Amino acid sequence: MTLRSLIFWPHLVAGVCAGLVILLMSVTGVLLTYERQMIAWSDRDFRSERAQAGQARLPLETLMTRFAEANPGVTPTAVTIESSADAPVEFGVPQRTIYMNAYTGAVLGEGSRGMREFMSNLRAWHRWLAVEGEGRPTARAITGWSNAIFLFIVASGFYLWFPRKWSWAQVRAVSLFRGGLQGKARDFNWHNVIGFWSAVPLFIVVASAMPISFPWANAFVYQVVGEEPPAPAGGGARGGGPTAAQAQGRNGGPGGAPGRNGQRRQEVSVAPDGLNALWTRAEQQVPDWRSISVRIPNGPNAPVSFAIDQGDGGQPQLRSTLVLDRSTGEVVSYESFSSLTLGRRIRSISRFAHTGEVLGILGQTIAGLVSAGGAVLVWTGLALAWRRLRAWLTRRSERSIEIPAVTRTPVRELVQVEEQR
Repeated sequence: MTLRSLIFWPHLVAGVCAGLVILLMSVTGVLLTYERQMIAWSDRDFRSERAQAGQARLPLETLMTRFAEANPGVTPTAVTIESSADAPVEFGVPQRTIYMNAYTGAVLGEGSRGMREFMSNLRAWHRWLAVEGEGRPTARAITGWSNAIFLFIVASGFYLWFPRKWSWAQVRAVSLFRGGLQGKARDFNWHNVIGFWSAVPLFIVVASAMPISFPWANAFVYQVVGEEPPAPAGGGARGGGPTAAQAQGRNGGPGGAPGRNGQRRQEVSVAPDGLNALWTRAEQQVPDWRSISVRIPNGPNAPVSFAIDQGDGGQPQLRSTLVLDRSTGEVVSYESFSSLTLGRRIRSISRFAHTGEVLGILGQTIAGLVSAGGAVLVWTGLALAWRRLRAWLTRRSERSIEIPAVTRTPVRELVQVEEQR
């Protein structure tokens, strides 16, 4: 058996076994490519407008008081303010996002539930096949191991998709689409060309999902650089490691979302007294901030945490977390990306390398394109495997047909007949 055959057959079998799950994850991955941007687009009508020229934003304490007056009985878990002049103030409450005018304190409305629910459902399919209840761990295991199989497929494809000989004719055959092809020839051309161009970024996208899928893979990220893996967040979270600022999720804002262990923090009504000075201190910590989220403390004496973002919400290298003592305003801790250990930096980068967000909109686009390419690779691979199976069955059927034996007359008998003539 040649080396190519030794690699090809496990490659084919792996694709057939996990193909449908990989196809589902690829398609949902494409639809999730611009999740944050789609949610922002759905809320594009919520804008802060000045009542008069030169009007300044209302202080944080005033905004929180206005929110409480307009929404009695509703306790926000976080408040997010962006640096752009027309950005609304975002109040995160459980399962909802409420926007306010930063200059007047008027309630602008509730964020689009339809888009958020649509993206949430897509993520459920992408991560655990939308299975609920006791069957979810099994579903997560299926998607996780399917991703591991996909990693093997992509890795083995490095050899199979690249030309056997580095001549222009061979390179062109696997790197350029050819028109006018049909059937097996078309599928083979598409499979090789897409694999050739997407192999490296697709490998990164798939490999970076491993720490998300498996605790042992998450621990390996730290162990490979000689660090002790951190304890799971919440006493049982999967794939921990991001900082508080980095754990906000794909949407880039807390929004009252549940913790990684599925538990919501206890809601406590806390007076906003003293938050103005703390907010000013947070602005001074990172002067070129683009958004700041303050987590509403659980009690009057609890420290106040600020997630400061200099990027677009999905770049951990541009995030930091500042924790201030509420009574004194002193810095309890400040954690920037550069202050993290090597293991935590790698883990944080890998989380957003999976979605491409670490490189901003360009990275998201690349991740979306190779996810679409992954879907085509699965489809063409299954089609080629089916054609191969049909051809094998046809050959086997033809061999099984018995060919009737030809009766031959012995030479002696032929001689006797000839003599009698």
